[in-house]
Amino acid sequence: MGKVICTGLGPGDPELMSVRSDRLIRGARHVAYFRKAGRKGQARQIVEGMLREDVTEHAMEYPVTTEIAVSDPEYNRILSAFYADWADRLEALAAEADVVVLCEGDPFFYGSFMHLHSRLQTRVEVEIVPGITGMSGCWTATDLPITWGDDVMTVAMATLPEAELARRLKDTDAAVVMKIGRNLGKLKRALETAGRLDDAWLVERGTMPAQSVQKLCDFNGEAPYFAICLLHGKGRRP
Repeated sequence: MGKVICTGLGPGDPELMSVRSDRLIRGARHVAYFRKAGRKGQARQIVEGMLREDVTEHAMEYPVTTEIAVSDPEYNRILSAFYADWADRLEALAAEADVVVLCEGDPFFYGSFMHLHSRLQTRVEVEIVPGITGMSGCWTATDLPITWGDDVMTVAMATLPEAELARRLKDTDAAVVMKIGRNLGKLKRALETAGRLDDAWLVERGTMPAQSVQKLCDFNGEAPYFAICLLHGKGRRP
């Protein structure tokens, strides 16, 4: 009997993947990855050219992404059924061989695999290979330390209500804001309310070929899915 192995791919640059993840991916007979319907999937793109010729690929296509509000009970119902179905499929595959599941960043840091992990734990052996987080790749791209001394860092989602987002950004030393996309306008307003808009950086596709690093106040476009906002700490230094 095999097992389900979730490999963290790191922030996007294949050279920032761990040696263990690289070895497991190159030797895998079965590789599964999440993607939006009709797309190749970011995780799959990262491992382009690494898979063996006889590999069997399993594209786990989300049945819904932004079409329904996350607060809608139907959103949870649809995704719950999706994760339950793929937990069954992965368990069946692992009865014959190891299955490697690809995950951008680190699997246990807001990764979709967490929802499969909780369903598979008592049914099949599961192994997690940690990876460098996307936010780590992004703050490194700014060429500035994200924290100093006793700085407290907050990780927040731009999907939070504007008032709560502003409060959290005001009360922290350093911050990482994820899931920006259509919430870019709200994020800018929250940063302005917190008095920190001029300090904010926007990094798009950190460590990837199309990487872009700029001050958020100078950005006027639409933020892609792979974008992170950063507030650097300014704490104690020797």
